[in-house]
Amino acid sequence: MSATSARATIVLSAAMFLAVTAAGAQSKDPFVGTWTLNLAKSTYSPGPGPKATTSTFEAAGKGYKVTVKTEPASGPAQEWSYTTALDGKDAAITGNNPNADTVLVKRVSASSLEAASKKAGKVVTTQTNVVAADGKTRTVTTTGTDAQGRKIHNVAVYDRQ
Repeated sequence: MSATSARATIVLSAAMFLAVTAAGAQSKDPFVGTWTLNLAKSTYSPGPGPKATTSTFEAAGKGYKVTVKTEPASGPAQEWSYTTALDGKDAAITGNNPNADTVLVKRVSASSLEAASKKAGKVVTTQTNVVAADGKTRTVTTTGTDAQGRKIHNVAVYDRQ
């Protein structure tokens, strides 16, 4: 093997090692991934809850890009997203979220987030978002007021896909 080939092999091996290491480091974040609502384990007050919801957390800088797709009990499907730096500052929500136009998110611990959703600058809901120690479920407890002005207390349980 020539010196040039040996150098190329070492550089390629190092690059592959770094890529695998970086991917492994990102996947250790308990929130990153796709989550599907487990309706049987969830409660909605007042009901009814949605027919289905999927949320995806992607690493984005120091925070996440969050995408939510939901099929409500009635009405058209909803899809929205936001990107947060987990700094407690408002992040714009894009898409058709009927309940909020901005959200601020703060990390409480490695497996817990707090969020406040706002509509026209006013906080309408607060959430605690906790990933279980085994990383297989995520529980989102939401309190506040929905788009119809009703008081809500929802506990949504999501399974990692």
